[in-house]
Amino acid sequence: MLKRLKALFIGDPLISTNEGDDTHLLSKKQALAMLSSDALSSIAYGPEQIILILVAVSPLAIWWSLPIGLMVLVLLASLTISYQQVIHAYPKGGGAYVVSSENLSPSWGLIAGGSLLVDYMLTVAVSVSSGADAITSAFPVIKEHNLGISVVLVLVLMVMNLRGLRESARSLMIPVYLFIVSILFLLLYGSYQIIVGHLPYMATAHIGQSVSGVSMILLLRAFTSGSASLTGVEAISNAVPFFKKPKEKNASATLGFMALILGLMFAGITFLNFWLGILPSQHVTVLAQIAKTVYGNSVLGNVFFYIFQLATAFILAVAANTGFSAFPMLSFNMAKNKYMPHLFMEKGARLGYSNGIITLALGAIALLFIFNGSTERLIPLYTIGVFIPFALSQTGMVIHWRRTLKHGYLGRSLANILGALICYGIILILLVFRLGDIWPFFPIIIALLGLFNAIKRHYSNVAMQLRITEGAKAIPYQGNTVLVLVGNMTKASIPAINYARSIGQRVLAMHVATLETKEKDKELEEEFKDYFPEIPLVMVESNYRDIVKPTMMFVQEILEESKKNGHTLTVVIPKFIPKHGWQNVLHNQMSLRLRASLRWHEDIVIATYSYHLKK
Repeated sequence: MLKRLKALFIGDPLISTNEGDDTHLLSKKQALAMLSSDALSSIAYGPEQIILILVAVSPLAIWWSLPIGLMVLVLLASLTISYQQVIHAYPKGGGAYVVSSENLSPSWGLIAGGSLLVDYMLTVAVSVSSGADAITSAFPVIKEHNLGISVVLVLVLMVMNLRGLRESARSLMIPVYLFIVSILFLLLYGSYQIIVGHLPYMATAHIGQSVSGVSMILLLRAFTSGSASLTGVEAISNAVPFFKKPKEKNASATLGFMALILGLMFAGITFLNFWLGILPSQHVTVLAQIAKTVYGNSVLGNVFFYIFQLATAFILAVAANTGFSAFPMLSFNMAKNKYMPHLFMEKGARLGYSNGIITLALGAIALLFIFNGSTERLIPLYTIGVFIPFALSQTGMVIHWRRTLKHGYLGRSLANILGALICYGIILILLVFRLGDIWPFFPIIIALLGLFNAIKRHYSNVAMQLRITEGAKAIPYQGNTVLVLVGNMTKASIPAINYARSIGQRVLAMHVATLETKEKDKELEEEFKDYFPEIPLVMVESNYRDIVKPTMMFVQEILEESKKNGHTLTVVIPKFIPKHGWQNVLHNQMSLRLRASLRWHEDIVIATYSYHLKK
């Protein structure tokens, strides 16, 4: 049943491919859809975050969104150049984590990696909650179901990504390219309307007008909020191995094209909002208000508006997919360095890193419930989570160029230095002015660092204990004592005892006798002697109904005795397997309980003899 459901939702398993086969890898068009949706979708809330900060002083302050937007574009250009360099310098992926680990220190790499892991969960949470906001802006009657809609969107994206790279990329191409076309059409149509005079100048204040209450602190806060539009820029550098060959060239070109589109859209939306003088509303997003104003109230205008809202809802909903693409790859790189469980290195049936995908979905759903699906409460955490890795990555690249170029490295690292300064500035602003919003991020990172190092210590200890040292000699084998745990004389226990006779120099059986089963125990003892007169059956008496504890005590006695004789000890547990899996709940599963207890005893080999029922 479970296999059929799995095949229904995620498809049949794919054949593993070798290194040179790019059948299941991404073209530039597919990668743009899959890896850029987060950055592109931030147009729906990034410019609005700037305006929310400015109008807190006065609607007249909206004109400041233009110079702030220009600074965001400068940072975008710097980050794009920097991450294109990262792609070529570190083509195996890993982004800020690998750059920081190799050029700064493993500890800084863990801070970058931990920040990105949290940020990708926040990416999913912010994206789907923004998608739910866009849906309910068009259909206010379902506003109270925002959280439920967000959770459903996360689960849909999880299943879609479990189906594999190419399938999820194909599914994303329609919403991503529909959004790009919708935004560009809105900007072109809005510009045309301005030129022909159908959209009059309605700005709340002229450029350069003095506004009381506007301070440098306010402008810096607005800049940090608007910089949320740049989250997701690093995702392509994390996922270079997902590209078709030539991987670095295709990844770099995709990143450049994505940055160009993002820059055009951000500049256009910021300008239109200034021109139209639109103010934030609690019930309708700024982007929706722009679209409604540009398209008007005609029948055709309403059609365009609802198509635009649908495209926005789609892109915001699937923007989370950037996290689903980058989180598993980052987890893989950290697991490869033994800072995360090795299960994150395993590919699923559809050749994706399934454990990373599922972990990300569960983390995002937890965040949605903690913050009640509120985009405004999630964005400050989202911003600090991405700008710490940004800053570390930029710093790491400066050191990388210094090591590799020796002379003239300053010219090559100019974009990195500028980006690092801006990113550190944003982090400082967040720490000074928004600490109340971002403080939960720091205990989470501290806890993650402790977890990463504990995992590393565990793997180091395991390797040290399992490694065969030089000069070590094999312990001579002197024999095997086999103990068979007998509950009843059945078709399962008889072949189990025969198996024990075939592998052991000494064989004995054991049964736990209780007061409640006294008569049955006598019958069992007599029946056992009839079948196996040469094998001793030890009846361990117990005054309680617990079977496991007396069994463990007896096993410990036999183990000590076996060690004295130089024997290994094998414990054989007979069990029967029902024909249908659901029938297991009808039986007490004592064999599983015994195995679970025995596995904590040293120097014991546990063997299960399974007898399969036919009906």
